[in-house]
Amino acid sequence: MEDGNKKLRRWFTLVCMPEESLPPESFEELAMPHFDRLYNFACWLTQDRQEAEDLVQETYVKALKGFSSFQAGTNFRAWIYKILRNTFLTSRTGLKVAATVPIDGEEGDEVLPAATETPESLLLQRSDGQLVQQALERLPVPHREVLLLCEVEEMSYQEISAALAIPMGTVMSRLSRARQALRAAVQKIQGAGAKA
Repeated sequence: MEDGNKKLRRWFTLVCMPEESLPPESFEELAMPHFDRLYNFACWLTQDRQEAEDLVQETYVKALKGFSSFQAGTNFRAWIYKILRNTFLTSRTGLKVAATVPIDGEEGDEVLPAATETPESLLLQRSDGQLVQQALERLPVPHREVLLLCEVEEMSYQEISAALAIPMGTVMSRLSRARQALRAAVQKIQGAGAKA
């Protein structure tokens, strides 16, 4: 597996950029460790594996082209997730989803303190994976992405704020709404299963 990753990295470098033009801390050193997680996040956003592959590929191409604008010492993970999200939002799928999912009044909502273990993180850890997946799929994209970045990718509020280009207060209020929506979706699915 490690050898396969080296071949993939080498191929990516050879196809996209000559090695001598790479800075000392190269793009591939920073980007390749995030590949699998970016792909998983793209799958959740697009709900389609082919589209997710295209989205990740386009993300890496854009990130490589813009790598000179990345400031060394800043959060690369948040930077590349932001590129992935922006690429998704400008895609046909993303534009369609963004146009149909209103989020009302996030700025004025009560901000709740962060908890290390939330009901949602425990739910994601302990529950039936298919039930959680169904519930997550029912969430609007803004709720789904903030919940996945927090609970699955374990990003800090600050990283999520940078990745989604929204204020930290919005991250917290959107996360609160997403958790409520996830609980409601799980209960609805369980209720439908009990009736069947």
